[in-house]
Amino acid sequence: MFTSDRGIVFDIQRASLHDGPGLRTTVFLKGCGLRCAWCHNPESQALRPELGFDAARCVSCGACVAACAQQVHAIDAAGVHRVDFGACIVAGDCIPACPTGALRLYGAESTVASIMAEVLKDRVYYAASGGGLTISGGEPTVQLDFCLSLLRAAREAGIHTCVETCGFTAREGYEAILPLVDLFLFDYKATSVERHVALTDGSNVRILSNLRWLHDHGACIRLRCPMLPGVNDDASHLEAIARLSVELPRLQAIELLPYHNSGDGKYDRLGRPRPNLGTQVPEPALREAWRAAIVQAGACVPVSVG
Repeated sequence: MFTSDRGIVFDIQRASLHDGPGLRTTVFLKGCGLRCAWCHNPESQALRPELGFDAARCVSCGACVAACAQQVHAIDAAGVHRVDFGACIVAGDCIPACPTGALRLYGAESTVASIMAEVLKDRVYYAASGGGLTISGGEPTVQLDFCLSLLRAAREAGIHTCVETCGFTAREGYEAILPLVDLFLFDYKATSVERHVALTDGSNVRILSNLRWLHDHGACIRLRCPMLPGVNDDASHLEAIARLSVELPRLQAIELLPYHNSGDGKYDRLGRPRPNLGTQVPEPALREAWRAAIVQAGACVPVSVG
């Protein structure tokens, strides 16, 4: 399934304005080594296609029950559609059988050629805006060979390339892609190792090591910082963000990414419990306070709020 020419993609977004400079096409690859408690793309985590079920669209007609040989679907005595996600092998027979679009597939096999055909549709807009291709996820380097092939194809077509990365990957992955990446969008989520593990199920030791390696080897990097009120917006973390810009003077910018809950419904559709962070979407005044605190702490690159 996974080769240099084929990989698992769960979305392609054209005309994206928030994944690097200019107008961009963002390709989202499946697979990630972290499990961030606030992840707004939970469908990105597993390195395989997954079934999604939108209960709000379901009319309990039973068409999926008849179509599924694994008996994943059932209509109970009260007429409620139940899904046994653990039994699903993602054969996909139920999806076209559903008349209301309540079922969908998160992730499908794609080829470099088919993706580049989509990317190249907006070549004129990239040239006018300074945009290009962004590879996101998940973590793109989980599908390293496929990511490399996409980057090579974009480079051969003269298209600007970005990679959005969580940093939690083997150094060899960055060594391979560095010559083909014009800009890294690099996540920085928590300063304390213990806090980082609690929030993401992974240590930030490797992440910071990779960040410093990329910086020291000439990568162009924008530091992206997810910000959650009461979770990781304490003074020590804000000061650490500013300190990184001093320690890594070739960073291009710092972008603060305020928490939002637009991905909550995806957990329901995947049959997973919603995250319970005890936080909320921050007001504009709090967002500005974060930015001002980082500037006051000595940040020596532009600081913006997404």
